[in-house]
Amino acid sequence: IPLKDGIITDDNIFQGCKNFKQVHLIEGTVLSDTIAALLLEKWTNDMKDKLGVINQILPTTPAGKIYYREDVGGKAQTVQLWISSVLSTIVQYKVRHRSYLNEAATTL
Repeated sequence: IPLKDGIITDDNIFQGCKNFKQVHLIEGTVLSDTIAALLLEKWTNDMKDKLGVINQILPTTPAGKIYYREDVGGKAQTVQLWISSVLSTIVQYKVRHRSYLNEAATTL
């Protein structure tokens, strides 16, 4: 799936999908390059952990019952929250990264 806020619009989109246990990102290579370019190893490790956590959570997240409209499960909400968390963290690190670079350039 693309790593984009709002890509999952319905809480029932994965209702009944018991085999939905892993997320593979379409832009994985670009994202990996961005993460590798971060200044601090701590940031890189944090982002790698954030990206991998979804595949640890999804297997145990309820899928809901396909025949019961009220039981949508939690897979869609879990993925939505994960996407938001990953995006906000990478934006935060990129802003801090640029700030450090500008500070270093000013010092020179």
